[in-house]
Amino acid sequence: MADNKIQLPSSGGGLMRYSEEVKSNFVLSPYVVLFLILFVSLGLLFLELVL
Repeated sequence: MADNKIQLPSSGGGLMRYSEEVKSNFVLSPYVVLFLILFVSLGLLFLELVL
């Protein structure tokens, strides 16, 4: 029975099944994203105080 794949219209509200995810060569870990946000925020704060 598992071999019968029926494609129904999507009603997931933008959610994707794991098998439909796009595989990317460029992957950032959550820690890198948090570091970049913190770095940019502190940089902007520094520029506001200096200028």
